[in-house]
Amino acid sequence: MGRIFEVRKHTMFARWDRMAKQFTRIGKEIAIAVKNGGPDPENNPALRRCYQNAKGVNMPKDRVEAAIKRAMGKDKTDYEEVVYEGYAPHGVAVMVETATDNTTRTVANVRMHFNKMGGSLGNSGSVGFMFNRIGEFKVKNEGQNLEDLELELIDFGLEEIGEDSEGNIIIRASFTEFGNMAKALEEKGLNVITAELKRIPANTVELNEEQAKEVLELVDRLEQDEDVQQVFHNLK
Repeated sequence: MGRIFEVRKHTMFARWDRMAKQFTRIGKEIAIAVKNGGPDPENNPALRRCYQNAKGVNMPKDRVEAAIKRAMGKDKTDYEEVVYEGYAPHGVAVMVETATDNTTRTVANVRMHFNKMGGSLGNSGSVGFMFNRIGEFKVKNEGQNLEDLELELIDFGLEEIGEDSEGNIIIRASFTEFGNMAKALEEKGLNVITAELKRIPANTVELNEEQAKEVLELVDRLEQDEDVQQVFHNLK
């Protein structure tokens, strides 16, 4: 029974760690959104997106409001968004999106993660051309007909529509049409769970299990870094 408890405890703490990381990530997104567009979500689409994503990870409303207040205060932290590019072991391309108040610390840490795990940090543009930037929306499936929805959204930049393993509707739009798609979904009264900007690889690399494990260990290490917001790669 003790062993089972240890496994459960480890799983529980891992879940808490992921939740804490998600809350931190969204908190930084809120700070950046408020800095760029003000504290009113009605007039700030980026902040509305933060509200949606906070709801998607069950971030309490009071924590969202506290993050907005901090972003407006005298002691607010100014975050800079910086993207790093490099290669994981076995030639897998990796893009690391960060939000940092100290770029010197961040680049040193990101380089360390790459080096320690057998990868290498590259120059700006070294792998970015391998990825397409898109907007991805996760929508609660409330019995919508996907074919009808596809026709309704085609004029708002829709590139792809489908379902995930939990039955939610996944809608992808081009990066330049992200705002138009967000507005269209809002006007249609659809229940948007999350709205995120992602980088999708144009081509993927297939590795054996042991090689893939090495790549994913680097990805996991990067994702645990406090300055890292999202990590994208082209491992199949």
